[in-house]
Amino acid sequence: MADKKSSLSYEFTKGIIKENPLLVLLLGTCPALAVTTSAWDGVGMGLAATFVLVMSNLVISLLRNIIPDRVRIPSYITIIASLVTILQLFLQAYLPDLNKSLGIFIPLITVNCIILGRAEAFANKKPVLISIIDGLGMGVGFTAALFLIGSVREILGSGSFFNIAIPFIGGDNVLQPILIFALPPGGFAIYGLMIAISNKLNARFYARQPAELMDHEHYPGSIYDHHQALLEAETRDTLIAAGQLDGAFPLVKEKKEE
Repeated sequence: MADKKSSLSYEFTKGIIKENPLLVLLLGTCPALAVTTSAWDGVGMGLAATFVLVMSNLVISLLRNIIPDRVRIPSYITIIASLVTILQLFLQAYLPDLNKSLGIFIPLITVNCIILGRAEAFANKKPVLISIIDGLGMGVGFTAALFLIGSVREILGSGSFFNIAIPFIGGDNVLQPILIFALPPGGFAIYGLMIAISNKLNARFYARQPAELMDHEHYPGSIYDHHQALLEAETRDTLIAAGQLDGAFPLVKEKKEE
């Protein structure tokens, strides 16, 4: 029971810190740069993606032994597209301003590489509960990253936070915006800074972790861990000599869990 709780905890936290899809795996960068001109849009996009992530992981995990391998990708896209349609109808009915602000990026969640990646690398092979936790962790990490980028860009680029003007401390004037941070170049700069901070924190935090928390066999599931475990099992020279590694990681078919 303790091992199961530890595994679930790891699967949740890895998406927030160690394998944040936006800041570490560098997935989903298109919406990250396009919709993070404000904190509200960043949170809205993140929550929308989280809903689709969790629900798609749930459905795909339930159907993992039913969907034929030959048509699994079209099946994933069909499932995700159905969820996105439900999401967009909800936003149009109850949050029309957010729906208008996010625009085309709501339908594009259908082909978001984070969601398709988790479906193929995780939900297609794992039981339902751990797949839900994985989707939730990745979604929370994605939302947090979008919120941070959107907050910094809105404060510096618009002089506001959640569309509320920020006054100078002890003064009547509001914070004057720096226009470049509301434009794509500023978005790239803030995104790069967030990646650098994330890498620094990851290197410092995980360098001090006990060995059992980095046990890739005990906590399987992620592409990153699979690659790390592969390199730890055999030396790189051995893999090259055996012809199994030629500048890229080999693709290994993982067994689906019952």
